Amino acid sequence: MQYRRENETAVRPGRRRDPAVDEAVKAAVLDLLTERGWDGVSMDGVAARAKVGKASIYRRWSSRVQMVAETITELNRGQIDPPDTGTLRGDLLVLYRSMTTALQGPLGTASRAVLGVLPHEPDLAEAFRAGPLGVWSQAFGDVFTAAVVRGELDPARLGTVAGEAGPAVLMTRWLVTGQPLDDQLAQDVVDLVAIPLLAPR
Repeated sequence: MQYRRENETAVRPGRRRDPAVDEAVKAAVLDLLTERGWDGVSMDGVAARAKVGKASIYRRWSSRVQMVAETITELNRGQIDPPDTGTLRGDLLVLYRSMTTALQGPLGTASRAVLGVLPHEPDLAEAFRAGPLGVWSQAFGDVFTAAVVRGELDPARLGTVAGEAGPAVLMTRWLVTGQPLDDQLAQDVVDLVAIPLLAPR
């Protein structure tokens, strides 16, 4: 995971978006990905599940890739409570707890369905890296920047694998081993992996 700031999803020009439609579409995309996987999601199918007009879908998104990537991006953004605890350890705990919560819920199930097809869908892979992964990259980047300002973190360590090790532990458990993603794991990742690598004493 590389940390950066610029990842806002562009909104297509046109009439003002109805928040109720947006919420219905998010729920529909999440449900269809969970139930049917990537191949079971279509723009018409989402319109039907969300009980909105097809025109509402096509006004917002030009493709299935854009629709799914933007939806998962916004859902991930909603999982992040920007931390401001005053310490690197405290901020990282907030983020890792948010991440474990997201991965264990419906958003995690839907994201897993998308991850499986990324090697075969280059446009989706690019959108997923810029969107959902970018949201978390920005959150971690903000935490690291604040830690540098406070003198807790050597800026030379930014952009190195030291910052990627913690998320890698969570991803391995989530995607491979199936071991628990709980609060104890979040604490262990921070205290045994992230802090020793990022800010060794």
